[in-house]
Amino acid sequence: MYNKEFTTIDLFCGIGGIRKGFELTNKFSNLLSAEIDKYACMTYKHLYNENPLNDVTSEEFKNKVESLNYDVLLAGFPCQSFSIAGKQKGFKDTTRGTLFFDIADILKRTNPKAFLLENVEGLFRHDKGKTFKIIIDTLVKELGYKIVGVDEINGVLEYNSKSFLRKTVNFGLPQKRTRTYIMGFRNDLLPLNYKFNELPTKKDKPIFNNLYDLLEDNVSAKYYLSEKYVKTLEKHKATHKAKGNGFGYKIVNIGENPISNTILATGGSGKERNLILQEKPEYYGIMFGSKKTPINDKGIRLMTPIEWARLQGFKDYAFMENKKDTFSFPSNVSETQQYKQLGNSVSIPVIEELAKYMYKCLEEFEAYGI
Repeated sequence: MYNKEFTTIDLFCGIGGIRKGFELTNKFSNLLSAEIDKYACMTYKHLYNENPLNDVTSEEFKNKVESLNYDVLLAGFPCQSFSIAGKQKGFKDTTRGTLFFDIADILKRTNPKAFLLENVEGLFRHDKGKTFKIIIDTLVKELGYKIVGVDEINGVLEYNSKSFLRKTVNFGLPQKRTRTYIMGFRNDLLPLNYKFNELPTKKDKPIFNNLYDLLEDNVSAKYYLSEKYVKTLEKHKATHKAKGNGFGYKIVNIGENPISNTILATGGSGKERNLILQEKPEYYGIMFGSKKTPINDKGIRLMTPIEWARLQGFKDYAFMENKKDTFSFPSNVSETQQYKQLGNSVSIPVIEELAKYMYKCLEEFEAYGI
């Protein structure tokens, strides 16, 4: 039985969701991580006992990567516009000044066997498709990788969004979250005329059937909205509905099979898109919070960080030891940062299925004797 373990580096790692998805397969182990947000670094160290404080853009870090013998590059990089002006010196010209440039630079210097890049849903359409084209052209034509879902026909790279977009709700978590995933393998590893299957589109067994499965039963009064804020949201929603743009708050735990909207990395704002209706009469009218306004009498509250952690697969799934959940945040990381870090992270079960796919491909390449 093929039982080789591959090594990874974890760039723009946040709180380590991509790393954890790969490690859940027991086929990958991480050698080096990079993150510059100090609060995310605090959580990462708390979870993995490693400080990932490294700057991907620095020559010092790139030299550190060059000294490693690793197999797979992982990166959830920010989306940025690329320039197509200049002297057309390849990716150094078209991508300089973007964080993708630094990924491409590290790939060029170290030539790992494979990579997985994660980004927002809109990457494919960003700048009318120019951004995605530059990324794919760079990876395929300049760096020598074969991308799953990209075919070359008469010298033209052909692909469509269905090859890259995957929905969290199809991987066992009740969240409407779509992300772009780009997986590539070094050309010299592939057998002649090798054809990839499509990336995984689902997880067979749900982790949480719907929102009802992951909601906390008894939450603090601090998560319940004030009466004044509820009225402000209702007024705002009515105003925008009249204009036809559909903006407004949303109570998401209603109906037979509820799922949440995408959780956001904004920390404070955006949580009103995922409100919970949970009756708590003993809280109604209590004067609470810095403005000392009464809690609403409709039972409307925010989702908690624990619930967000479940929506991403961190809590009660990815960090299980002896059938007990061990996920937590360090005590000195505020709830505002917790929301931000979870919204900025990945849905771990999606990554886990992609990691299984990658391992199977590497296993097949080995069988061919490449």
